[in-house]
Amino acid sequence: MRRSICAILIIGGCFAAPVYAHHLKQAATTAMPVTTSSAQARTLYEKGMQDYENLYLDRCNEDWRGAVKADPNLAVAWAWIAFNSSNPSEVNSARERAKALLSQINPGEQLMVTWIAKVQEGDFIGGISAMNDLLEMYPKDKHLLYLAGNWLMGENGDEQARKIMEKALAIDKNYPAALNDLAYLYARNREFAKAFANMDRYVALLPAEPNPQDSYGELLRMAGNFEGSLQHYRAALQIDPDFVTSQVGLGDTYALMGNQEQARIEYDKAIRYAHNEADRLSYGIQKATTFVRDGKFAEADKLLQEIALTAHAKEQDLQEAQAYRQAAEYQTDDNAALKYLQSAEESLGHQSTISKGDKDEELSRILRNRAVLAAHAGNPSLANSTLKQLEAMAAGSRNRVIQSSYNGAAGTLLMDQKKFEEAISFLEEDQDNPFTMQLLVQAYYQTNQSDKLHEIEAKLRGTNVATMEQAVVVPAVRLQRPQI
Repeated sequence: MRRSICAILIIGGCFAAPVYAHHLKQAATTAMPVTTSSAQARTLYEKGMQDYENLYLDRCNEDWRGAVKADPNLAVAWAWIAFNSSNPSEVNSARERAKALLSQINPGEQLMVTWIAKVQEGDFIGGISAMNDLLEMYPKDKHLLYLAGNWLMGENGDEQARKIMEKALAIDKNYPAALNDLAYLYARNREFAKAFANMDRYVALLPAEPNPQDSYGELLRMAGNFEGSLQHYRAALQIDPDFVTSQVGLGDTYALMGNQEQARIEYDKAIRYAHNEADRLSYGIQKATTFVRDGKFAEADKLLQEIALTAHAKEQDLQEAQAYRQAAEYQTDDNAALKYLQSAEESLGHQSTISKGDKDEELSRILRNRAVLAAHAGNPSLANSTLKQLEAMAAGSRNRVIQSSYNGAAGTLLMDQKKFEEAISFLEEDQDNPFTMQLLVQAYYQTNQSDKLHEIEAKLRGTNVATMEQAVVVPAVRLQRPQI
């Protein structure tokens, strides 16, 4: 399993800055020191980092909460609570506590806190700069390299993440966390032989941990080996029955296999044993995709509406918005879909606790869908005004999610105008999205680019991720004859 945080530091294009640009003096120590006078706080902080690397993403929060209880001035523990918590109020308060302690901590810790705080506050340039400086100060701290690379993966920065993970493994060739993430990076690029070679090493290094089995299950599913995936998820749950992400993995795999009834049974178990409210709501959204796969759209509507109302009552604005936005993605009536998107956007403004970073990313996804649907509904005025709003967001941010949303929307509108060459230049910047891949197949066909057409069509047909976009696009594509 990897944390899904759904960048920066991309070489070329609008992310042209080199990774290490400020030429800071390298620190005297290999590892970043932690400022605390409490041995208990230090132990709990370090345990939290170990649990984070092993993907115990709820348990590490408990470790860090214990650390700040033992030492309320442990700034980096507050920062990682802010980074990893699913409770918006806790995220805000923890971030402010960390920032308030900046003057009391060492330069490395200051950079770590600044990195996390600025990214959450929507200042990606400032956040990236702080992260780069931190890595330059401690270039041989494999744990810092992992944290940076792992974050980049969550922000679609795979190319740079790969370089960073390779640096970490050059320091320690048997570093489990880096082996895990590098395997995912290979799998995302469909280099499955390299991915599984890394997974074999990961499992051998941590035979008593559930996450290696969980990760193996996910990568096998990505490769289309569903039975093998199920075996590894079950192996993870045998090691730790409370490793709920493996329970979700069973649901995801059954859903992609076409067994929606069994998928719902597995998702219900995950919902029952979820460790926090945000996860519980997210697993419910996953369950709703099974109704879409079954063509039971009314049941999907009903479940997503219930999830949105629950999220609203629990002050989980992000999950409320996600439920409404995903409901829009499979509607057959464009006007109904646009109403769902309006509800999604309104959800982001209900509370003031959601971080600006999360809010901006989700808003960009909502706007992307609105621009596309408005054009399809014959409302070019709304489509163009929405695209301009997205363009302004993309121009003012280095967030790769926002960039992808803009490129996907712009490319789609150009396809509607049959401007295929122009559309391709935008769509190629968003080609992990099934909607975009489907359009690229058409664009390459229209422009006689057979090699690229074959490559993107194979990628689209081989996309095995349990998302709403995959549910709407890929099964239907697999029923059609290939373009070539």
